[in-house]
Parts: sequence; structure tokens; C-alpha cells
Amino acid sequence: MAKVVGGEIKNKAFRGVGALVLRNLLMQPISFLGFVFLSIFLKRWELGVFWAVSEIVGFLGYFSDIGLAAALIQKKAEPKKEEIRATFTAQQLLVVLLISLVVIFTPWLQERFGFDDQGRWLLYALLFGFFAASLKTIPSVMLERRLQFEKLAIVDLVEQVTFTGLAVLLAWGGLGVNSWVLAVFARALVGVILIYFFSPWPVGFSFHFEAIKGLIKFGLPFQTNSLLAVAKDRLVNIFLWGLLGSDGVGILGWAQRWAQIPLRFLMDSVIRVTFPAYSRLQDNRQRLGRALEKSCFFINLFIFPVLAGMGLVMPKIVNIFPQYHKWTIAIVPFWWFLANFAFGAATTPLVNAFNSVGKVKISFNLMAFWTILTWLLVPPLARLRGANGAAIGLFLVSASSFIAWWLAKREFDFSLTKAIFSPLMLTLVMVTGLLIIDRYLPETISGLAIFISLGVLIYGLMLVLFQKKDLIWFVNGIFDLVKKS
Repeated sequence: MAKVVGGEIKNKAFRGVGALVLRNLLMQPISFLGFVFLSIFLKRWELGVFWAVSEIVGFLGYFSDIGLAAALIQKKAEPKKEEIRATFTAQQLLVVLLISLVVIFTPWLQERFGFDDQGRWLLYALLFGFFAASLKTIPSVMLERRLQFEKLAIVDLVEQVTFTGLAVLLAWGGLGVNSWVLAVFARALVGVILIYFFSPWPVGFSFHFEAIKGLIKFGLPFQTNSLLAVAKDRLVNIFLWGLLGSDGVGILGWAQRWAQIPLRFLMDSVIRVTFPAYSRLQDNRQRLGRALEKSCFFINLFIFPVLAGMGLVMPKIVNIFPQYHKWTIAIVPFWWFLANFAFGAATTPLVNAFNSVGKVKISFNLMAFWTILTWLLVPPLARLRGANGAAIGLFLVSASSFIAWWLAKREFDFSLTKAIFSPLMLTLVMVTGLLIIDRYLPETISGLAIFISLGVLIYGLMLVLFQKKDLIWFVNGIFDLVKKS
């Protein structure tokens, strides 16, 4: 029976990753092209206003359900209707309270951060999106518990198409910050309607909060851990907005957005699936250790070379295309963000594994350490070196992730060498080859295309020579997925 259940979870997890990766294969070109055009049509400060105001609303999201959604996913038994409705009620009360507080303090926020009426309407639009996202929580939880990520992938894809298409069209028409406002409203409405079509549930309110006491025991520490993450990331970004201004935040946002592309493509899909999948395997540490090693290895195997390649390619793109010359100032922060996210790709699955087996205290201690380190390093370096200093500070925080690697190795007994260092060595070989080749290529579009193609070829040969067995395992998994679909 254990083998049957484990095999079913593996198949569903593999299918879920496949669905989310396929979604990203469709979404990423749309998001990528949208970002390229918005970087052309909008000024640096306009991009900065959007990212900074988004951080304010994102900050609220971590107070919206005190971790009850994650607790519903992690719960071994099927949640009862009273638990679901009480969770929904508690979340809506928190969301309404948070939105009301932000609306009340909007004049102070405008004065503190210096954004105009366009920024205010953007804030209101994102608050509406925040409310709509809270309505999607329960349907999303039920789909995740059943590992039905195919339906979630469709919702995400439709939302992305709606948001990006409308934002680019309106920015092209000269609406500036207002482009974001209308796009955010449209995305929120489409997302809520579609997810309730896929995952209807008996919507209702319940003030019988005794039903969720057990969920709070896991959810509150889990969300406290997430709150530390938001203090480390979003709250720091809001602080940097006041320190560097909209233009400085725009530079950091552009660098971060480009550096995040490979993570959004692959790692988010794997992470989203592995938390409920790891949770189902929490009673079998041996299988969990193998699953953790495999997921870390394949994340790093694909993300490390992409991050390194982007670091070599981006300066060429900025030099070749005149419309992107204004982003030359963001290249150095971009490099630091690439290094930052390389550590993140190697570490995030490990923290996810701690949470999935209920070891929230370990995750909490790690996040507390990283949060303190972030506030000790990032603001002072930002004052000294501007956007470059902020990016350096964030990299130094990520570089301390070796502590999480050691703890995970002790807890789950998996091969750290295989999960991290094998992909790293292959990536260094690729980078060395490209640096030699780069001396002989022209700084043109054709030269750029040859450079990228040779990078793919070099890394592909390295995979065939040194990781053939793992590639066969991966390809067989894809074939099995296709056969069962």
C-alpha cells in the first residue's frame, strides 16, 4: 500500500510539475515580451512606482490568513467544511481590516514616498487585486491538496495574458502608470471567475473558530516564518523606495525582474508542487530524502547555466539595442541579483522540505537570521553605494545559505554534492568556454545569436557526457507523464 500511495503521489507530482512548466512555457514568452515593451514604453521611475506600490500590497498579503491556507494543504486528513468556512471567514476579516487601514493611511503614504494621484489609484487597484486573491485562496487550496495543478496552471495563464496584454497596449497608448491600474483590475476579475469555475466550494461564513485551532498550531508558526520573509524582502524594498526614490527602485526592480526569469520559469513550478507532495511523504523520510535530492538537482541543473548565461548576455543586449541604453546603469545590480538567485535556487527547496514535515522552527530560525542580516547589511550599503550597494547586501545575505544546506543534509540525509556542486561545475565549464569564444564574435544581433547557441551546445554536451543517467531518468519520466495524460 505504501508503494502504491508513494507511486501515485510521484505521478501526480510529476504531472503537476509538467503542467506548471508547460504553463510557464506559454507564460514566460508573454511575460518576457511584455516586460521588454514596458521597459521601452515606460520611464524608470514609472516602473519603480509600480514595483514599490506592489511591495506595499504584497506586504499585506502575509497578514491575510495567518498561515491557515498552508495548514489546510499540510493537513493529513481531508479538511472539514467547518474548518474551511472558518478559515475563509478569518481570512476575509483580516483582509478587510488591512485594506481599511491602508486606505486610511494613504495620504501619509503619498507624503512619505512622494507618489502622485496616479500612484494612489494604482494602490487602490492593487488593494482590489489583494481582495480578489483572498477569494481565490480556498479553491486554490483544494486544488493543491488534490495535486490538480493543471487547473491552477490554466488560471495563471489566463491571468497573465490578460494583465500583460492590457498593460502593454495601454502603455503603448501613453497612459503611463494608469496602464497598470486597468490591467490589475482586469486580471483580478478574470482570475476569481475562472478559479471558481474549476473549483467551486460551498461558500459560507463560520465564526466557529474552535474548528481551526488545530490548523493554527501549524499555520501561525508557518506564517510567522513567512512574515520574517516579507520583512526581509518586501519591507526592505519599501524602505529602499524611501531611501533611493522611484528611479532607484526602478533600477533595482528591472535588475531583479530580469534575474528572476529562470526562477519563475522552473523553480516556482517545482516549489509549488513539492510542498504538498513532500507533505504526503512526511512519514517516509527515506523517500522524502530522495525526492528532495532529485528536485534540488534538477532545479540547479537547469537554473545555474541559465543564470550564468544571462550574466554574459545582458550587457550585449543593452549595448546592441538603443531603446535599452537607459538600463546600462542596472547591469551591475543585475549581476549581483543573478548570484543572489543562484543561492536561492539551491536553498528554497530545502526550506520547503522543513515546512512540509512540520519542522517550522528550523525554517523560522533560518529566516530570523536572514532577516536580521538583511537589515544590518542592505540599508547601510544602499546609503553608501545606492542601487549597487543594495544588490551587494542582498547577495551577501544569500551567500550565508550554506547553513541551510548543512541543516538539510543532517535532517534528510541526501547528497549535497550531487544536488548543488555537480550542476555548478558544469556551469563553470560552460562559462569558461563562452568567455574564450566571446573574443572572436562581433557585438551584433547575429553575434549574440551565435553566442547563445554555442552556450546551449556546450552545456548540452556536458550534460550528455557527465549526467547521461539522470537525463535518461528525466526523459523517461516525461514519457510516462505523456502516456498517462
